[in-house]
Amino acid sequence: MSERWTWVPHLWGLFTPAFTLLCLVLGGPWMVAPLLVFLGFYPLLEVVLGQSSTTRPLQEGRAHDIIVHLHAIAVPILLAVLLWRISLDGLTFFTGLGMASAGLSNGASGIVAAHELGHRRPRSKSWWTARLTLFSVLYLHFTTEHNHTHHRHWARDVDPTSSPWGRSVYVHVLQTIPRQVKGAYRARPADTRRALTVEALFLGSLAYAGLPYLAAYLGQAAVAIYLLEFVNYLQHHGLRRGDHERANATHAWESRHRLSRWTLMELPLHPSHHLKASTPYQRLDVHDESPQLPLGYYGMFWVALVPPLFGRLLKKQAKAAGLQA
Repeated sequence: MSERWTWVPHLWGLFTPAFTLLCLVLGGPWMVAPLLVFLGFYPLLEVVLGQSSTTRPLQEGRAHDIIVHLHAIAVPILLAVLLWRISLDGLTFFTGLGMASAGLSNGASGIVAAHELGHRRPRSKSWWTARLTLFSVLYLHFTTEHNHTHHRHWARDVDPTSSPWGRSVYVHVLQTIPRQVKGAYRARPADTRRALTVEALFLGSLAYAGLPYLAAYLGQAAVAIYLLEFVNYLQHHGLRRGDHERANATHAWESRHRLSRWTLMELPLHPSHHLKASTPYQRLDVHDESPQLPLGYYGMFWVALVPPLFGRLLKKQAKAAGLQA
């Protein structure tokens, strides 16, 4: 593919919020469709499309930059449409599915974009866009914790997002969320207090407007947060470095599966991101020394729900990469 058009495959990722938005507008049984597509069809399609080691670390980023901003802006739009749907239908079985679908999109599309934009210059337009996205899923502290704690301590025991061998995703999610809030507070107390206050005021406003609105907001946020923490759980699971050990590409899991790379803005090339966090997603590279996930992120979502299978597969891959497991 010509260097000029390398951004085209990443347009596929915008199908996630666009399709979810359409299904929320249509309402009724349509609101289950995103769950079927992204959790049912995509894991199979990911296997069919296979893997690619092709990267273009010198490519220009104008089109890629537009794509990541569209992902981020879609999150508050989806939230607004979800609340509009609740105003029409109230809390029903189908609107419950709509909450899950909105949360799935906001986690798989929106928080990934917020992560990317959160590494931009503080107080820039892109940075504020990331803040709006995170506010929409009740996770304003994420940028603070991620940039000031995770990127300093990744793959160490002290890092609340790096999971050790043997920990299930269920335990990890319950432990990591409060630990990340504490980590954000230790890093930036004033910013974290401000973020929590803004979120509390918004929750109070929604409760005043009506409990169905509050439930919808919390429901989609819970799904989005779970997806984020599943990704955190996956990216460094079992990989450890000492307190004084220099970080390298063996301390993060990599996946080269095309579908995950295209739709998640190269998030699976995680080792490259950690080695230089300011690198835009379109310029991330592969690292042959990194341990490779057996499946892409869509397939690993299901594997992680079965902890013994998850641990067995990842230990096998770690040993194949010459790492201790």
